[in-house]
Amino acid sequence: MRLAFVSAGRILRQLRNDPRTIGLMLVVPLVLIGLMAWIYHEQPVIFDHVGPALLGVFPLTVMFIVTSITTLRERQSGTLERLLTTPLSKGAFMSGYALAFGVVALVQALLASAWSVWVCGMSIRGAWWQLVIVAVVDAVLGTSLGLLASGFARSEFQAVQFMPAFILPQFLLCGLFVSRDALPTGLKQLSDVLPLSYAVDAMNTLATRVDGGSDVARDLGILIGFSVLALVGGALTLRRRTV
Repeated sequence: MRLAFVSAGRILRQLRNDPRTIGLMLVVPLVLIGLMAWIYHEQPVIFDHVGPALLGVFPLTVMFIVTSITTLRERQSGTLERLLTTPLSKGAFMSGYALAFGVVALVQALLASAWSVWVCGMSIRGAWWQLVIVAVVDAVLGTSLGLLASGFARSEFQAVQFMPAFILPQFLLCGLFVSRDALPTGLKQLSDVLPLSYAVDAMNTLATRVDGGSDVARDLGILIGFSVLALVGGALTLRRRTV
């Protein structure tokens, strides 16, 4: 576990020297949520419906893109190959990424949730701190899926190409556009096995109910399970170098 924390510290130091990536992770979600609030400024009920779902979509999407590309760069540069000649195992490497981006996810979740509720005026009936927890777990899930996807990519362009395969089906079926209960039977069953659905469900529960703690806890448990599976899959498919 100590090596995982050492790896996480190395990744955080690299991120500190990359302001564009920091901007992508911390600023872009605020801009997009603010834009959506501006679009519906005369229809706040619509923003109250869409806003919580966006808090489920954006952390996963942004972390997926950043993590998949960052991991791929480490393989292409030979950094991963050098690291794995040390006592650092693949599991510790993956855990380090999860820890490092988990810290970033916490900052991102605090900023995005505070921005949505106190600046953009999004109404929620549940506890604000639960909103933050869901956003953090969702972002860690995006990190895990990004690590998994990077194992199959040979270039940064391919890593970005995986976004339609990993993210867009979830984006379309998570309940952002149409309630999952209103989907055709086959699509509803498909949405039930896509992790983003549970992030959006948890956000919508917090937005509309004061007594949804047990439902939110169930959705969080499912998200954590998906994250662990993705990390294990990423460790199994992790290659030292891209050829």
